[in-house]
Amino acid sequence: MERKEMAELIRMMKRQGVAEFTYETGEDGSKLKVRFEGATPSGYMQVPVAAQAAPVAAAPAAAAKPAAADGRVIKAPIVGTFYRSSSPDAQAYVNVGDSVRKGQVVCIVEAMKLMNQIESDVDGVVTEILIENGQPVQFGQDLFRLAAR
Repeated sequence: MERKEMAELIRMMKRQGVAEFTYETGEDGSKLKVRFEGATPSGYMQVPVAAQAAPVAAAPAAAAKPAAADGRVIKAPIVGTFYRSSSPDAQAYVNVGDSVRKGQVVCIVEAMKLMNQIESDVDGVVTEILIENGQPVQFGQDLFRLAAR
């Protein structure tokens, strides 16, 4: 990656609220790690407020499904493409019936060619996977339903 491209990428990530970014070269294994002060250390990009208001049309469809009894739902923190595993030939991070712990990676959402690991914010058992692999997701869209353990 050219120096100019890297500088533009860093500026864009800083504007988007990315907390940390690591770039590795395949040739010699050198790494460049950038941390932005004041950003949310969540491991994913935050969507600007204007973009968050866009999925209003999808809200009625989501409201039609009954909420989990104890309200345990893992939502998409960003807009992107949903993947259940790290690669097409890898096993899914979680399946229906699996127990998950707070902080456990449950899927990946690709946004702007960055693979963002999505972690569970609660403990529970996966009762439903609400989206198909490779499908686009909107900010705040329900991805998984969990039952209490």
